[in-house]
Amino acid sequence: MAKLERPVAGEVGLSDAAFIGRSVANIAERSQRIVSAWLSRRSKELPTADPLVIGGAFFEMTARLMAHPAGLMQAQFAFWQDYVTLWHNTTRRFFGEDRAPVIEPAQGDARFRGEAWAENEVFDFIKQSYLLSARFVHDVVRRGVERSDERTARKLDFFTRSVTDALSPSNFVLTNPDVLRRTVETRGENLLRGLNNLLTDLERGQGRLKITLSDPDAFRLGETVAATPGKVVYQNDLMQLIQFAPQTKSVLKRPLLIVPPWINKFYVLDLRPTNSFVRWAVAQGHTVFVVSWVNPDARLSEKGFDDYLAEGVLAALDGIEKATGERRVNAIGYCLGGTLLASALAYMAATGDDRIASATFFVTLVDFSDAGDIEVFIDEGQLAALESRMRQDGYLDGYDMAASFSALRANDLIWSFVINNYLLGKDPFPFDLLFWNGDSTRMPFRMHSFYLRQMYQENKLVEPGGISLLGVPIDLRRITVPSYFLGTKDDHITPWRSTYAGTQLVRGPVRFVLAGSGHVAGIVNPPDRGKYGYWTNPEIAPTPEEWLAAATEFAGSWWTDWQHWVAALDHEHVPARTPGSPELAPIEDAPGSYVRVRAA
Repeated sequence: MAKLERPVAGEVGLSDAAFIGRSVANIAERSQRIVSAWLSRRSKELPTADPLVIGGAFFEMTARLMAHPAGLMQAQFAFWQDYVTLWHNTTRRFFGEDRAPVIEPAQGDARFRGEAWAENEVFDFIKQSYLLSARFVHDVVRRGVERSDERTARKLDFFTRSVTDALSPSNFVLTNPDVLRRTVETRGENLLRGLNNLLTDLERGQGRLKITLSDPDAFRLGETVAATPGKVVYQNDLMQLIQFAPQTKSVLKRPLLIVPPWINKFYVLDLRPTNSFVRWAVAQGHTVFVVSWVNPDARLSEKGFDDYLAEGVLAALDGIEKATGERRVNAIGYCLGGTLLASALAYMAATGDDRIASATFFVTLVDFSDAGDIEVFIDEGQLAALESRMRQDGYLDGYDMAASFSALRANDLIWSFVINNYLLGKDPFPFDLLFWNGDSTRMPFRMHSFYLRQMYQENKLVEPGGISLLGVPIDLRRITVPSYFLGTKDDHITPWRSTYAGTQLVRGPVRFVLAGSGHVAGIVNPPDRGKYGYWTNPEIAPTPEEWLAAATEFAGSWWTDWQHWVAALDHEHVPARTPGSPELAPIEDAPGSYVRVRAA
């Protein structure tokens, strides 16, 4: 990230005319380049009249409200009553009286944590006025979608929330007391630095805003993250297979294969040594192998789900056998990697292949009937527009996928950084999870289109024979290996109740565990921290609500629960294995070259 350096050490404020002049000239020059890049890229993009395909849905909602005005009038009356009370309370506060707030931010809402939002009468009024208005808008939308189908209702609720979040007073200089205070303290230098940060992010995105979530120079692959020792022992067009070096004299006989999602890089499970699941699993005596997916470009546009099965999971199993001499492995699939693992197990059951002895599914959907808020981006109109773009480029740009997931938690992953980076003029905090989150990947056209349509949109994976892989119809109900399903309680990408649905489909012994926190933080939760607890219930109930009602909560990390489960399946040990073998010579050091390829 470009830095603004003042000419005199310790000088604060905007008094130095030369500093201001150079900064403004630099900003003007960079702005011109950014606009040119944006116009050049925009000329190649396909225009769409309604890129979010929500105009018709909002029109239909408005028509319903007009047809039933009583509900709208009731919502308006309640809103004005609350507003009058707020005016009354604010007036009393100006005269020194204590008044209870009319409305409070939701629990966990970090936008209004600063003391001034509550202690200063003006900013307290601004805050409560916004919260009342946002509640009114959501109430009106909720009334308007009461007779809509569930997907339309969810889409309208999501985009309404997106708009009200964007209009929060915390996002603007003049209505955010923390920003105003810093502006006074620095005499506006924070805004100049913030503009510099904004231009840097626009330059990184070639005209699109690519918000810097973490200090890009704080971590280095193979040194501070993805640093567990190992070797790449096999590679093909789609993946590198990494075998990690042992840390114990003996290891479990069964190797462990980890299949990460292809929309992210594998090192979410191998961050810093203190929170690396890979390093921890190696220390527990596992011979760990990880699939490191390629960051595909247009040359791989025709690679499909079949290819990710054959050149990913099945090729990894072949490589593990050559490296260790073992046919049977324990396997873990994370998110979409778990969906691929379940599909592979169903294919292997149909073809008589028993090389996977147990399966663990981290926050994995196999039944997509309720896929959460991500569904708002997946309808026929948006899929058709997305496929047109992917067909033109040969892949889905990592920027688009990252932007969609950030939008699901806009206050945490967009607006908080807008405030910190652009309004307060601060550099982002060095945080390994956010560094990884910003290291996005592309998706091949054919693979991504198949996945979104066959699974998210049509939910074909749950149907016996609904999907064929490598010419073989598959059925999840033929999976009989012991399975460990892990959901996370606050997951906004794969809701835990939806991940629980997988327990009703497979036929082998099943254990379900619910971890605290969300899709990533709930997974990266090492035992020595014990930051989030977990819930277990040995019985698999018909519904997730029944399961949770009888579950027991434990402090600490689910990692130890999983280790007890997987070791109990087969605790036979053999001498520790070094990466590779005479039949499978190591290619390069971990983390390999595929993971180092960054999306533009």
